[in-house]
Amino acid sequence: MSKFIISKSPALSGKVEISGAKNAVLPILCACLLTEKECILNSVPPLMDVYAMMDILKSLGVKVDYDNVKQVARIKAEKVSKTKEEYEMAGKLRASFLVMGPLLARRQKAKLPLPGGCQIGTRPVDLHIKGFTALGAKIKQEHGFVMAKCRRLTGTHIYLDFPSVGATENILMAAVMADGVTVIENAAVEPEIVDLAEFLNKMGAKITDYGKSTITIKGVKNLKGAKHTVIPDRIEAGTFMVAAAITGGDILLTNAVPDHLGAITSKLKEANVEIEELSRGIRVCAKGELLAFDLKTMPFPGFPTDLQAVFMSLSTVAKGTSVITETVFENRFLHAGELIRMGAEIKTDGRIAVVDGVKKLTATQVKATDLRAGAALVLAAMVAEGETEISDIFHVDRGYCLLEEKLINLGAQIRREE
Repeated sequence: MSKFIISKSPALSGKVEISGAKNAVLPILCACLLTEKECILNSVPPLMDVYAMMDILKSLGVKVDYDNVKQVARIKAEKVSKTKEEYEMAGKLRASFLVMGPLLARRQKAKLPLPGGCQIGTRPVDLHIKGFTALGAKIKQEHGFVMAKCRRLTGTHIYLDFPSVGATENILMAAVMADGVTVIENAAVEPEIVDLAEFLNKMGAKITDYGKSTITIKGVKNLKGAKHTVIPDRIEAGTFMVAAAITGGDILLTNAVPDHLGAITSKLKEANVEIEELSRGIRVCAKGELLAFDLKTMPFPGFPTDLQAVFMSLSTVAKGTSVITETVFENRFLHAGELIRMGAEIKTDGRIAVVDGVKKLTATQVKATDLRAGAALVLAAMVAEGETEISDIFHVDRGYCLLEEKLINLGAQIRREE
């Protein structure tokens, strides 16, 4: 198993380019199932989750050609020979369930295992199933599998009880070739939803009002191939912004979208970090004393749950007491125990964590419990006295493109050992 060895870093400085968004490219890869024509995707990051999704597509009979240097993927689902996803593949990532909508639209049937991914809390697929049922699919669950079939999907009005990103994406992909008009109310409005909708429209779909809480989809008979560049990863961008802040550094982020980072920028400013939007990117400069802050995770445009862990690392060395409230996942404080091992003062009670800033953290052996927790530990290790060893970093590889290389280029003291 690979591990990171990290020594206390100087103030990080320099320029870092943000990669394509993992959470945008995964549903877009699934959307390629909707056409027999070739789709060309740019800015596809070489991540474990991306490779896992490509393997799922290949197992369904899809031709996948990926250049991991140029980060270009060519997907051609001329023949979708299978509609059953194997359990071993689905267990690797949560997004495996996103092939359900395209398979129902293209082949009118699908059999998928309940998905895997990070163990950060229950993430049921009931809203996905509610949407498919409303569109006319018959659903049956047994032995850990979800089986769906339909004669033809029919447009309808669907209200989501929670603005679930995955459910919005899956229902959106199912509805683009349904008969008639579908309206999704209380839809998620994340930038990744907008990116998927724009890709689908390039394919010939007729989707309006995406990026708003009510999306309208007018079904079409078929879709064509398309060329698309995936949006930058706002979670990676936020992680490097915190890397600058926690080390007292000065970093220029290129290929980042300020409009996607509003809540993150606001919280960093509250922590006494300077943020400057430039024509060539976003500059993050932390020269003063870090100050405590309060945050509550919320669906976009609120503060993203995927950055809660790295901001907890920041709060451990900020002056004062920070209160962090997690509203999205009920088991997303697993990293708190590892930070405490490094000398952090954190008390958790259910979905609330109270963090009293300390003058210094101390290096020790810790374990990445999930993807974002791994990133949080990397940032904490960069300001800890001594040499920190982080195990189970395969979690980090699932969602961060060349993380240690980018950090090394900024001055971090980090190496990977097998």
